[in-house]
Amino acid sequence: MPAEGTQISEKSPLLPSQQEGLLLTTLTRAVIFANGVLNHPETALAALRPGDLIIAADGGARLCRQLGLVPAILIGDFDSIDEADLAYFDANGTQIIRHPARKDYTDLELALRHVKSLGIQDVLVVAALGARWDQTLANLLLPAAVDLGDLTIRLMDGPQEVVLLRGGDEIDIHGKSGDTVSLIPVGGDAQGVVTDGLEYSLFNETLFFGATRGLSNVLLVERATIHLEQGLLLCVVIHKDG
Repeated sequence: MPAEGTQISEKSPLLPSQQEGLLLTTLTRAVIFANGVLNHPETALAALRPGDLIIAADGGARLCRQLGLVPAILIGDFDSIDEADLAYFDANGTQIIRHPARKDYTDLELALRHVKSLGIQDVLVVAALGARWDQTLANLLLPAAVDLGDLTIRLMDGPQEVVLLRGGDEIDIHGKSGDTVSLIPVGGDAQGVVTDGLEYSLFNETLFFGATRGLSNVLLVERATIHLEQGLLLCVVIHKDG
């Protein structure tokens, strides 16, 4: 159920899968434009795929309009969007979900929670970083939220991307030889770290919370693998040719 005071426009978003006459499945990816700094707009556009469900989190609508994109959904309390942009997207078929200003979640977290309610698991977040350190740190830690554990969230800022690895899971890191890969424990020690395809290999080792041992590793192949037995690990990839 929507929170008290939430207003949802009567129109339903035209999801990419519905445009193709198919049912929405968990294979659909959501791309959320947050209200941070978009340093590399051309990279954001190049990352979009056919069938992506585009969502603007409040002021992220401004970035969408600058890029010539019409999001399927616009969500937030709308303190960072002007009425002209709001009216423009409403007239162009965007579903508007307005939350009260006094709320328990940031606009980005509201967008992620809405994605989860749609049954989508794969999420790309653009423009989540910016000048405010509090917002930037909170956005980087959002993938670790227990309620969002079903989502695979990737934050992208030009040539840099961040994804969270949870204990018991394994991920592939894609890039080119020479790309930088940093592994940063979150909320405690990261235990049982195993890497394959990185210059400085780790085999069933512990990366301690607050220490910097996991920084500035180097990708040797186009696809490396990272396994984590216990804990939480932020994996940061910096593509050298970005």
